[in-house]
Amino acid sequence: MTLTFSRFLDAEWQPALGCTEPASIAYAAASAAARAAGSVRRIHLTCDPRIYKNCYAVGIPHSGHKVGIRWALAIGALLPDPEARLECFKQIDADILSRAGELIEAGALSVSVDASRTGLLVDCAVEGADGAGRAVIQHDHTRVVRLERDGQVELDASEGDGDSAPPSIRSELAGLPFEDLVALSRDLTDGDRVRLGRGVRLNLAIARHGLSLFPERFVEMAEREPLTRISRLVCAGVYARMWGEDFRVMSLAGSGNKGIVCAVPMSQWGLELGADQRRIDEALALACVVTSATTFHLGPLSAVCGCSNAAGIGLAAGLVHLEGGGPREISLAINNMVGNVTGMVCDGAKIGCALKTMTSVDAAFRAASLALSGIGIPVTDGIVGETGMASLSNLGRLATRGMVSVDAEILEIMQEKLRGSR
Repeated sequence: MTLTFSRFLDAEWQPALGCTEPASIAYAAASAAARAAGSVRRIHLTCDPRIYKNCYAVGIPHSGHKVGIRWALAIGALLPDPEARLECFKQIDADILSRAGELIEAGALSVSVDASRTGLLVDCAVEGADGAGRAVIQHDHTRVVRLERDGQVELDASEGDGDSAPPSIRSELAGLPFEDLVALSRDLTDGDRVRLGRGVRLNLAIARHGLSLFPERFVEMAEREPLTRISRLVCAGVYARMWGEDFRVMSLAGSGNKGIVCAVPMSQWGLELGADQRRIDEALALACVVTSATTFHLGPLSAVCGCSNAAGIGLAAGLVHLEGGGPREISLAINNMVGNVTGMVCDGAKIGCALKTMTSVDAAFRAASLALSGIGIPVTDGIVGETGMASLSNLGRLATRGMVSVDAEILEIMQEKLRGSR
């Protein structure tokens, strides 16, 4: 199938309500419950360590700021329409919240973590009064690979080794040189531009709302100069989303925070420069495809912060393109990012992500500015490669292989805290 930007948007630029990990759990629970006749009696979830990590402390929209994996699971099993997918939380009402609380209080939920899984896994079984259902999601937040009703298979779309992701648009992008990624970002239809603009408006709306949640001093400081304003606007949007505010966002590469990190600064900096809107669209398009290519190297969920090490990198590439840089400067900017923010760990989705995203935006502007002046961290430094592409490969190796023990320690700390809260 020909790689077009329209196809990219279909796969990677998707609306979501709330954090995508608890939404994925709720989607699986709702899908399983739809096949379990009668009132919900018991729910069991098996997931990979990173899904668990990203659901540990994040807020759920429309829930009165309930947080965590147990609430996502209990609410999901009571939602009437699984087809809402990553926007399933919009169905929450007072009755669902009350019944979810009763399930949690009765000890009807159990969660186990399959520590052997390195890919995304959400395996949910729901026992109803008159039947049982099961739904399994793998590799991507909405990719349902198995559905069962009373033990009978209704869908089996699994492929070989469950931990090996099938080919995807991310793998296609990761195999392309920067010249081809730039060409793809320029080949936008009018419909593509409309869809990008819709995402920008969604992500700007939550960011502007998020400023109302911060103290006046924080907001006042953001008005002093444009780069401070832009990074704090991103911070505010991510804070609002992680807190569970009832705003839809446009997610990128499976993450709403990545969508905010790319869309908000690119649109605002383009306006600050007085750039042509078509040029801003193309710069955002490049930021998006580089983010997705980097996400391929890191994995859909990672031991390192995806907002810094994927969206931050994508943003740096887009900023270079916006200001007239070419593939060489893009490569330098990526080397600058890899040599700077690599190692920022992901300790789950939560309100603290807001500060990490502010850091990543600041770093992206610095990386792009240096690259546009011909300055890049050299290959002699640490894990930085000869080119930006080589640096991304090294970053992926570090995230997927080198930091496995880091992820395990983070998970153990979280589980200890959860046990202590019971």
